[in-house]
Amino acid sequence: MNGVRCGIDNLDSVSGVLRNRRIGLLVGSASTDRELESSVDVLRERFTVCALFAPEHGLYGSHGAGSEFGSTVDVRTGLPVHSLYGENRAPTAEQLEGLDAVVIDLQDAGARYYTYLSTLSLVMKACAGAEIPVVVLDRPNPLGGEIIEGPLLSPGFDSFVGLHRVPVRYGLTIGEYARYIDETEGYGCDLTVVPLEGWKRSMYFDETGLQWVPPSPNLPTAESAIVYVGTCLFEGTNVSEGRGTAKPFEVFGAPWIEPRRVAERIDQAALAGGRLRECRFEPSASKYHGETCAGFQLHVTDRRIFRPYGAGAAVIDAVRAVHPEFRFLEPEDRHGRYFIDLLSGNELLRAVDFTLCEYIGRCDRDAAEFAEMRNRVLLYNG
Repeated sequence: MNGVRCGIDNLDSVSGVLRNRRIGLLVGSASTDRELESSVDVLRERFTVCALFAPEHGLYGSHGAGSEFGSTVDVRTGLPVHSLYGENRAPTAEQLEGLDAVVIDLQDAGARYYTYLSTLSLVMKACAGAEIPVVVLDRPNPLGGEIIEGPLLSPGFDSFVGLHRVPVRYGLTIGEYARYIDETEGYGCDLTVVPLEGWKRSMYFDETGLQWVPPSPNLPTAESAIVYVGTCLFEGTNVSEGRGTAKPFEVFGAPWIEPRRVAERIDQAALAGGRLRECRFEPSASKYHGETCAGFQLHVTDRRIFRPYGAGAAVIDAVRAVHPEFRFLEPEDRHGRYFIDLLSGNELLRAVDFTLCEYIGRCDRDAAEFAEMRNRVLLYNG
């Protein structure tokens, strides 16, 4: 079969590392091989899998965003499932006890907000402390690996939606990200990355030949992952990001928004490669549940030039300018930090004297800085 092969499809390269070892496996709903067989089953056929670890949304993607869940036993395999989105976000010493290696096979979304990156990092750190080798089965970045976008995370703004100093759109595969974090954070992890075959940095997910399996309930398509980089910012505001609709993150709005006024105010340069279409929707869950919202669907017309983070910032700027009803959500963080700040990585979006042009200029400089910083961990060419 032509197309990209993921790490799970290339296990022969680590058979010597994993044979006769007791393995813990961190997986999610999108953890499958090219034939859509569960990675759990693929690994159990060849190796001794003793425990499963589950990130946000659980093994099967059945838990909603932010919904914590406890450890349990997997009814399908009979294996213990240690929740990493409940009482603890990192594996405990007890959960790691008796394991000789931990294998990580997670599909990320290409955006720093996505919590699987934090789970990856915390598992690596815990395994480094316990002197347990980690094997990351690499997967494509659904947004490709060429474009970097958004601000670097500033000191003091680290959280589970962004632990490390990387941009929002970081342009790394999850294996490259693991290499970068291990090096920059000094974990000293015994890390092996099983690389992709046939992947190029220019590839978006629909160019890989792979089937998109939603890694979480609100990223149903590869297209939704593209706009998520920008529209996830609405999670820090009183504008619906489309949760509870058939097009989460592609549609956004609120009952009080007047789309034409917003459209007249938006900086069109920030929307290059994209188009806003006025729409109305009624969320079945989350913000404005059961209310009719006016807003937009964000369509990507040329993803090679489209910059979703800049587009998201531009829409927020326009809504804030024409609607006094607009609010950034008040802090619920125990440190009193605004969620929009944790998402963006700094407090600049909330600034009273915010200027979109200056902000995007800052983001571009940060992206250029990171492009140099990441070069030493890249595994793939253009």
